[in-house]
Amino acid sequence: MSETNMQNPLLAQASNHVRDLEAMVGRAVIGQRQVIREVIVALVAGGHVLVEGLPGLGKTLLVRSLSKAVGGRFSRVQFTPDLMPSDISGHVMFDMKSEEFRIRRGPIFCNFLLGDEINRAPAKTQSALLEAMQEEQVTIEGKPFALEQPFLVMATQNPVEQEGTYPLPQAQLDRFLLNVYIDYPNEQEESAMIRQVTANAVGNQLDVSTIEPVLTPAQVIEVQKAAAQVQVDEAILGYIVRIVRATRDWQGIETGAGPRAGIALLRCARAQALVNGNFFVTPDDVKSIAPAVLRHRVKLSADLEIEGYRPDDVLKDLLANVEAPRQ
Repeated sequence: MSETNMQNPLLAQASNHVRDLEAMVGRAVIGQRQVIREVIVALVAGGHVLVEGLPGLGKTLLVRSLSKAVGGRFSRVQFTPDLMPSDISGHVMFDMKSEEFRIRRGPIFCNFLLGDEINRAPAKTQSALLEAMQEEQVTIEGKPFALEQPFLVMATQNPVEQEGTYPLPQAQLDRFLLNVYIDYPNEQEESAMIRQVTANAVGNQLDVSTIEPVLTPAQVIEVQKAAAQVQVDEAILGYIVRIVRATRDWQGIETGAGPRAGIALLRCARAQALVNGNFFVTPDDVKSIAPAVLRHRVKLSADLEIEGYRPDDVLKDLLANVEAPRQ
């Protein structure tokens, strides 16, 4: 650790906390190291995650493990075409015993929420969740209720070509700090996963017994505050702006990223630096997290989509050509 790092014990402690958290979650979630890192980056940066991937790749296990590792409350909502906004936020009900109306709080009142298949629900229900993510509060019968912090939503969506999906509008996609891809594990990781999941286990219960609390919700909030203090040089800020602006006129990109993308990229680069044990943002911190920040904020041209290109293919070329500041 450099002399500069040693001069800031708050950041040093926060960095150790984050790396302990990453290692603890890795006990239960086999492989998917990049996915674990990106979800933790979102938590440290105080944002939410949109996850794309096939069923059975460990999304629920990841959020449950993260929740247990910080001693937080976990909820899961399965989005369906008939799901109503009140099913998420809660509603007013009449209590027969007290003969009074009372508020029944919905599953969104938690620290970690897994929203499964968010694009199977109609727009009104999607908006109820996205409003809570943005405002960090829920309104029930005109009365606002603040959500407990930290609050992280990890929403999954199915490919839009599947039957019965409602694609998220670009403005709603922009509310998610990161868009994370979960792919199949390699052969070694898959063997280890099957061995661990089936060892002395009955049925399909997810085993998080190896997870021990390493942080409290209050400590997570302190880590988030510490991440906001990670130094950002003017050259790094200029690099972030160049990347975002390049998406707006890059060949093959029909719609580029808006100003919110630059803010998100800076927040995530700070969190990435903290996880890496650095207390100043480097070009590598920006470049490594940029695909997850930008892939849902750009829309490819119809020609490239027909040819089977993905946003990451174009972003890889863009990041290779935008000049980075020298370290």
